Amino acid sequence: MKANYIKDLNEWVKEFSFYAPVKVRFSETDMYGHLNNTTNFAYFEYARIEYFKHIGLMSDWLNPKGETIPVVADLQCDYVRQVFFDEELKIYVKVQSVGNSSIDIHYVAKNAQDDICFTGRGTIVQISRKTGKGVPWKEEEKNLFTSMG
Repeated sequence: MKANYIKDLNEWVKEFSFYAPVKVRFSETDMYGHLNNTTNFAYFEYARIEYFKHIGLMSDWLNPKGETIPVVADLQCDYVRQVFFDEELKIYVKVQSVGNSSIDIHYVAKNAQDDICFTGRGTIVQISRKTGKGVPWKEEEKNLFTSMG
């Protein structure tokens, strides 16, 4: 595996605890029955949202009167093994690092045999709904990110 954001694969994988389960739907596959290469990003989004709900951040961001929203600044996926229709996957999510108004999130997808199928990372930035500029994390938010590991 050549993902430049992973120094030691075994140590990196041990740091994940939260995951969202998904089952590969027929509509998410190509004519060969493989998971379409764009679907991984939708799985990352789903798992990321579930993670944010789990730590208690989504309600603030979904509040129409709220001042901030999260946006994706970049996202990458590294494909390790083929995934097929009807497979059950666990999409693991963790916050790797916390910046002033951004977080670097890492992902790993494992199949029912606990094999790594794909990995990824991405930067999420909290911005102002009004200005579109970055808004620093509050101390409580930073603590939510670091408490989950």
